Amino acid sequence: MKNSIKVQRAIHDMTQSDLANKIGVSRQTINAMEKNKYVPSTVLSLKIARLFKISVEEIFTLEDED
Repeated sequence: MKNSIKVQRAIHDMTQSDLANKIGVSRQTINAMEKNKYVPSTVLSLKIARLFKISVEEIFTLEDED
């Protein structure tokens, strides 16, 4: 699964730490998600989408092998 978290953070002028604090996870979790090493839970995905005011599908996209 690919994601656009890093792009969304840039659009909203947020650091990894800023995003982590707003959704209640560690900065390392954000880093792992951005590097596609961690797939977030549904709840975490929804929190991110709500924060950026876009749909989950605009942030996370399935790849052919998923």
